[in-house]
Amino acid sequence: MHPFNQLSDPSVSSVTPDASACATPYAFPPVTALAHAAADYATDAWQRAVLFADVMRERGNQYDAHLHERTPNVLDFSAELVVDGRTLPRPVNYGLVRIIAPADLQPDHDPAERHDPGRLRPFVVFDPRAGHGPGIGGFKRDSEIGAALRAGHPCYFVGFLPNPVPGQTVEDVMRAEAAFLEKVIELHPDSPGKPAVIGNCQAGWQILMTAAMRPDLFGPIIVAGAPVSYWAGWRGKNPMRYSGGMLGGSWLTALTGDLGDGRFDGAWLVQNFENLNPANTLWQKNYNLYAAIDTEAPRYLGFEKYWGGHVFLNAVEMQYIVDNLFVGNRLSSGNIVLSDGVRLDLRNIRSPIVVFCSYGDNITPPPQALGWITDLYRDDAELVGHKQTIVYATHDNIGHLGIFVSSSTGRKEHREFVSNIDLIDLLPSGLYEAHMGAKTDATPHAELVEGDHVLSISPRSIDDVRAIVQPDVQSDRRFATAAYVSNLNLGLYRSFVQPWVRLGATPWGVDLASRLHPLRVPYESWSDRHPLASSVAQAAERVKETRKPAAVDNPFWQMQNAMSNAIVTSLNIYRDARDAAVEQLFETVYGMPWLQALAGLAPPHDAAPAQPDDANARHVPVAAEQHRLRESMTQGGLVEASIRALLFVRRLHGEADERRFNLARAMLGTLSDRGILSFKQVIRDQAELLRLDADAAIGALPGMLAGVPPAEVHQAARHIDTISTTLPLDENERADLARVLTIFESASKTKAARRATVRQKVE
Repeated sequence: MHPFNQLSDPSVSSVTPDASACATPYAFPPVTALAHAAADYATDAWQRAVLFADVMRERGNQYDAHLHERTPNVLDFSAELVVDGRTLPRPVNYGLVRIIAPADLQPDHDPAERHDPGRLRPFVVFDPRAGHGPGIGGFKRDSEIGAALRAGHPCYFVGFLPNPVPGQTVEDVMRAEAAFLEKVIELHPDSPGKPAVIGNCQAGWQILMTAAMRPDLFGPIIVAGAPVSYWAGWRGKNPMRYSGGMLGGSWLTALTGDLGDGRFDGAWLVQNFENLNPANTLWQKNYNLYAAIDTEAPRYLGFEKYWGGHVFLNAVEMQYIVDNLFVGNRLSSGNIVLSDGVRLDLRNIRSPIVVFCSYGDNITPPPQALGWITDLYRDDAELVGHKQTIVYATHDNIGHLGIFVSSSTGRKEHREFVSNIDLIDLLPSGLYEAHMGAKTDATPHAELVEGDHVLSISPRSIDDVRAIVQPDVQSDRRFATAAYVSNLNLGLYRSFVQPWVRLGATPWGVDLASRLHPLRVPYESWSDRHPLASSVAQAAERVKETRKPAAVDNPFWQMQNAMSNAIVTSLNIYRDARDAAVEQLFETVYGMPWLQALAGLAPPHDAAPAQPDDANARHVPVAAEQHRLRESMTQGGLVEASIRALLFVRRLHGEADERRFNLARAMLGTLSDRGILSFKQVIRDQAELLRLDADAAIGALPGMLAGVPPAEVHQAARHIDTISTTLPLDENERADLARVLTIFESASKTKAARRATVRQKVE
């Protein structure tokens, strides 16, 4: 029996055991054992406290060194500068660098085996400028950059300096991003497609704006954890969307920018993130370091280098973002107009858009990542009419930063997106959902799969996305009222307060306020510059030499964990109560009929659902497009006929699986020496023909095959059979496959018979 259990066991004798019994740890009397446990825990607690203080000292040193770097970043890769944004006609503090592939990140396969030899499209990763410094997209080897390099793609990274160029605007940054992509395209003239672009968080919505302005520069676009529809969210969750309304709108943003003498301190944005989870901010993050001080320090310091690297924005940039996006929600409604009169309509984007979000993300929940789809499109026909392709993927529980930082997402989602970027680029117009399943020994045709997961992409409808977003007309009315109040308060501030605030802003005062920001003080106040730092460093070295951690079953250690759990639970209860109160107050204030009437909103029963302005949307009129398609119904040869047949067999389910795609890539390679991406328009046209009239499209196949040599038709039929049966088919699909194979074989035999007849006549 364990000695601690003897305290409550009346059957245990209280007689002192003999000396031989005392030689074993289980023979101590209860009081003695408890005393030994207390002594062990006290020693351990003291040592952990010293080591914890020393890690905090290292954090301060790291913070100071990071600030003094020429280009502070947390990239885990070497890079060389390609374009300095400060040299552009409209200078910005952004830069384009080329990532130098390290020796340990060689491609998993020979690119020539499955791609056009020597030609792989480049990837460009854009990092978010949302309070922190750059590098999160390449923070680890298993990251977005690592996935692109491992697949053999040239990779570029767009980062930024801590201080903006005076006067730069969001529009300037968009034009710089376009210039960066122009340079990448220039450097890769033999690329089979336009650069694939990845945008994280803030960079996600910004590259979507750039793509709406210059759609000709973009290949597939992957936006990860990017909030685009800011009013969206689930009731009882996602409290961050209420912040603008609870502060009275964007006047406080203007005040902060004025107090910063024209600059907005990104530390305030980081503090907003910190406030979402007080348990982690106030306790859990540091406690986890303290409790696991022997192993946790490297991970903690690595993350703190990023989390403590606060950057600045120009006040005009931050004001634009808050007014147009956070409070105004104008991007998802197509109501942002550039200085040259161009309207930013996301429906103008012609490249496939991949949206990656997580149900565990409280900063960018799925409704905010996907809500723009339901804002812009009433139904599937409207989305297809705009010739747009959207793929979304959701994670069950990972948090916001985990979408970009977690090694698990780097090894799974990001590697799958990168490895199958050509498949994504070839998808016909429509809405899809991506799934990644684990590759096992039982996976059929595992040799056709790259990596450890199998990507499949299934058709979805606007209603499927609407079920996730759960649009709420009444909620939108409240947010629209908050936007009105924001504009009113901002106007009052600018008229009566702003001139006086700007008079009082001085450079030395701005610098002092920055250093005294609550998030910077812990970093600034404890480092080697502190007079006691050297003593703590020496004590930590001695502790490491004599380290004696307490056993995990030590009762005092268990009490410590129990106390920590109680603190976390209490702070979570506070957070939930706070968030519920904020939501209730927001809904009460901005739901008042008189305030909504003052904002110019019609009564709820008279209001028509808001729809985006179609004035600048580049979609083809339905009637004209259908006429064009019908005229092309009988056009094409063996390639068009083969693609049409493959799409016909899978038209009911429409699932795109990377195994079938890799086989189809090989088939098209035998039919033509063109690269796979040269078939992009062919595939989209054939898919639209099948949507328009499947029977007429299949009925046209014999005419398309009439001039093709019989051997080639027969070979194509065998390829179609192999690709279609790679995975199991249902009864309808088997019947459709038999139908198209009959057409191909019949065409082959008819052509062969005609040739034989002609040969006999000649003889």
